Amino acid sequence: MAQQEQRIGRYALLLALSEENDPIVMDQKNVKSCVGKVGTMDSQKIVAAIETAAKSNGLINGNVYREVHALYHAILEAIQGVTRGHLQLSGILRTVGLRFAVVRGAPYRNKEEGDWIAVALYGTIGAPIKGSEHESAGLGINHI
Repeated sequence: MAQQEQRIGRYALLLALSEENDPIVMDQKNVKSCVGKVGTMDSQKIVAAIETAAKSNGLINGNVYREVHALYHAILEAIQGVTRGHLQLSGILRTVGLRFAVVRGAPYRNKEEGDWIAVALYGTIGAPIKGSEHESAGLGINHI
């Protein structure tokens, strides 16, 4: 069972849901995080934006395949939440405007369980016509 203070998914969701200047006060020990934004009609650009942010903020080592692979699966799981199970955007004329958060930490008391990574997405999805979008969110968590 994940420790109360190390719920990396909850922390990622709070970061993604927060506004730019909202203080997120969490007692997170040995946790790394970053936030960013992406707007696109291409799901590949969502993956690229999150992967770039995670690498440049030191959340994953881009030279270690298992770290990149774990992040990739967490991203895809989060995108499926936003898109209701379909990874396609441009092919069906949908666009997203998302705030994302990536959190890396050890959510279990047993240190042998190692680090996990959580990706949270929150924003809008809809037709590429201003005012035709609605809110959506997604969360993906994977072990590293």
